[in-house]
Amino acid sequence: MFTYFIHRVLIMIPTLLAISVLIFIIIQLPPGDYLSNQILELKSQGDTAALAKAEFLRHQYGLDRPLIEQYAIWLGVWSGPNGFSGLLQGDLGYSFEFDLPVTEVVGDRLLLSFIVSFATIIFTWVVSFPIGVYSATHQYSIGDHSLTFLGFIGLATPNFLLALVLIYFANITFGTSIGGLMDPQYLDQPWSWGKFVSVLEHLWIPVIVIGTSGTAGMIRRLRANLLDELQKQYVVTGRAKGLPPLRLLIKYPLRVSLNPFISDIGNLLPQVISGAAIVSVVLSLPTTGPMLVHALQSQDQYLAGSFLMFLSFLTVIGMFLSDVALAGLDPRIRLGEQAVR
Repeated sequence: MFTYFIHRVLIMIPTLLAISVLIFIIIQLPPGDYLSNQILELKSQGDTAALAKAEFLRHQYGLDRPLIEQYAIWLGVWSGPNGFSGLLQGDLGYSFEFDLPVTEVVGDRLLLSFIVSFATIIFTWVVSFPIGVYSATHQYSIGDHSLTFLGFIGLATPNFLLALVLIYFANITFGTSIGGLMDPQYLDQPWSWGKFVSVLEHLWIPVIVIGTSGTAGMIRRLRANLLDELQKQYVVTGRAKGLPPLRLLIKYPLRVSLNPFISDIGNLLPQVISGAAIVSVVLSLPTTGPMLVHALQSQDQYLAGSFLMFLSFLTVIGMFLSDVALAGLDPRIRLGEQAVR
């Protein structure tokens, strides 16, 4: 198991390196950059002071160098001008639009995005696991048909529509402020117990909205996998030998049917992140989604690149966790060819 763990960790390194190359290429695809466009605008306006600052920033962050050097400087494997150290050394660069370092612009957004994503995944698992098991063990019952109907509604309902309904419901029923992840008085304030409680009061709305479609899909997959295992011969043999139904379910078919369920962890994170971007705009959430969209539109490359690398890192971590969990659950995965022999 330890060898498999180390192997998976080592695979993450070239994966993240390849992702960083793709992100840099995608950001560079549109012609020009934020400073180039700003310089053209300032030249037309005749603002010499701002023009000099834009030229200085362009030289300071190596944007006047070839693309390969720009990538090496951004990654941190090439010494940047004027002390810019790059991603590998924790320097996320400078947001030209906000005129601040990226770390100051991001602030709590990365933390709040992680909280929303983590809470959504926990919600998805907690809801979908018992419902999927119940639907499989009570096939074609009233409960199975009712839960299946609710699942189809969850798949068919657009996230933005559900978000608007829940905002109205929360405001009318609980007096929760519309939009955001906290009450207005806690915005731009340091973390405190009151701010934490306010985040919890607002958190359930985006978690339900983002997690609904993923929950419905997981219920269907777990139900299908478990139904397939319950019809196999070893389950019939176990029943014939008089094993208690709950023990038989947990020890054999449920454990085997969890493989696809656990492997969905890696797919769930990018789904949560992509769904959160749309929901964040609708709910005015102070997460990475709206700022990432705006940074891509304005070609603020260091801000957009830092966000995309963070989201990619979460995705790679999700795949790593699913692989490790699968290896612990099923010895055939970690042993590979040895299990076949």
